[in-house]
This record gives sequence, C-alpha cells and structure tokens, in this order.
Amino acid sequence: MPALKPTSFVATITWLGVVPKLAKGIRSQAREALFATYAGFEEDVHAGVTRPSCVRMTETYPKGTEIRNVRQLSILSAEEMALIAADMGLDALDPIHLGVSIVLKGIPDFTHIPPNSRLQAASGATITIDMENRPCVLPAREIEQDSPGHGPKFKAAAKGRRGVTAWIEREGALKLGDELRLFIPDQPAWQHS
Repeated sequence: MPALKPTSFVATITWLGVVPKLAKGIRSQAREALFATYAGFEEDVHAGVTRPSCVRMTETYPKGTEIRNVRQLSILSAEEMALIAADMGLDALDPIHLGVSIVLKGIPDFTHIPPNSRLQAASGATITIDMENRPCVLPAREIEQDSPGHGPKFKAAAKGRRGVTAWIEREGALKLGDELRLFIPDQPAWQHS
C-alpha cells in the first residue's frame, strides 16, 4: 500500500538559482536549468550529502555535529513572496536576496505543506520536503543592500511564508517552466503537538 498519495496540486518552477560556494552572503545567482544530484545542486553552498548541524538543530545536536543534509535546497512560493513584499512595502521581492534554490507557483499555503511531502518533475527528479524554513536576518542584509530601509522588515513579514528546506531523493534535470507534482504522506496530522 503506497505511503504517499498524489494530490491535484502541480507547481511550476518560475525561478532556479544557486548560492555560489565562495559567496560572502546568501545572494543567489539565477540559472535556467540545473541538475539535481543526491547532494543537491553541486555548485551551491548548501550542496552535500552531509553537513555540520547549525543553530536550528541545537536542541538535537551540538552545533557543528555532522548530520544528513536535509537542507540542500531552499524552496519558496511566488505567491507567498508577493505577500512578503507587500507587507514590507515593496513592489516585489527578488529571489536573489533570499538564498533561494527554487521558486514555485501554484501550491497554496506552500510553506505549510506536510514535512516528507514530495515534489516530482517529469524528468523523475524528486525533491523531499524537510520542514518550514524559518525567517532569519541573512536575507534582510541582502535586501537592505539594494532597498535601504526595507531589510529590517523581512523577518516579521516572512513569518509563516519563508518556504521550506528540502533534499533530493531522486536525481534528475530541472528547468524553468517545469511542473512539479505534489505528493503528501498518507497519514493524519499528529494530534499531540
């Protein structure tokens, strides 16, 4: 019996990018196509099968502990980015400021899709969702460089809209305009959280 069920939701890739490995900040560079390996997008700073744990994992591991890299990608929703921009008083939010790997359009309330959901492309490339990506000050610094006075507004505006972190379950090509089908775990929400 399948543990994942297909949904009627299909998202379109509207932006792809990488944060170069030698970058000083999290500014992304746009790409028209990328190959997703088991390590993520090879030229991205977050690529790797494992990684040192970060501040987000301190309740589980001491910072710097080597763990499985389930933060290979940062995926945001175009719809949620528009809401963030509006709350910040901007016409639009540029993905390059957010350290984003993929921007998708077409899945409502994207940041809150269930952990362990899958996004699958026609190429077979399959992305597994880890969890919600919490807002932090790093995008604010990038935004502030190009839109002075707006950077400090990012963290509050992005709460519950910052997208998700994810990792590659099956390798394959991804390109602008590709459609990704959403599969979710076939289980009820846990009632004791």
